[in-house]
Amino acid sequence: MDLRIFTEPQQGASYDELLAIAQRTEQLGFDGFFRSDHYLRMGDGDPGYGPTDAWTTLAGLARDTERVRLGTLVSSVTYRLPGILAVQVANVDQMSGGRVELGLGTGWFAEEHAAFGIPFPQARFDLLEEQLAIVTGFWETPVGARFSFEGEHYRLEDAPALPKPAQERLPVIVGGLGERRTPRLAAEFADEHNLPFPALDRIRPLFAALDRAIEREERTRPIVRSAALVAVVGDDEAMFARRAAAIGREPQELREHGIAGSRAEVEDRMGELADSGVERLYLQVLDMTDLDHLDEIAAFTGLNAV
Repeated sequence: MDLRIFTEPQQGASYDELLAIAQRTEQLGFDGFFRSDHYLRMGDGDPGYGPTDAWTTLAGLARDTERVRLGTLVSSVTYRLPGILAVQVANVDQMSGGRVELGLGTGWFAEEHAAFGIPFPQARFDLLEEQLAIVTGFWETPVGARFSFEGEHYRLEDAPALPKPAQERLPVIVGGLGERRTPRLAAEFADEHNLPFPALDRIRPLFAALDRAIEREERTRPIVRSAALVAVVGDDEAMFARRAAAIGREPQELREHGIAGSRAEVEDRMGELADSGVERLYLQVLDMTDLDHLDEIAAFTGLNAV
């Protein structure tokens, strides 16, 4: 199973702190380092921290790391116009030498939009469908050709469709817990379908919905099935409890819903996830100052430092 570290910098992290955890992620042998794309903290936290822009910081990490894959889980369609997003992501992919992935979603945090003056329309799923068509169409247009798009929400006319990503096909991630529209969009546009913090007994049915969408789409290209879950571990119960308290979570709740507890508990949970069809796991690490925690997660999950 591919293992990636997933962070929430809007809760409080400078670029230097983000870089430190990204570099430790790389050193420990995790497959990827991903971040959320938010501009407002959720709940309590250090009021001294301001937001960091996802694609600005990923551009920095593209130059300050060497191997680890980088991306968003997920960028909101409300933040950036799709033609500009295609340019930004392709730029960062070139800067990284071809290590970038784009997670794209509808956005949901209304308070955040109000705080920064970002429009928050009702038809965000329609925006997502058109943005997926534009971004993938932009990148797939041959060099020297032009790209045009006529939709209900966006119109592009004779765009040069440049720059291109360094990768021949930059992976696109579509996430969500719906059984109808999300699987359809994943089957049509995505290279990966992500389940964000699913109830464990819902994973099989949700991947079954994806299978049905793939069959309807007559898709033959493979798609990665992934999930994101919070990760809190400890060499002993006291350490586990301290780490749970540091992020304001109850140990028992974490054990029920996340990757949590002892090495044996982590191994058992990962076995359950693999049996449910999860091929890639995003381990959400909420305390970004506890780098030793990453060392223990790597040891518990069987990673070797590279």
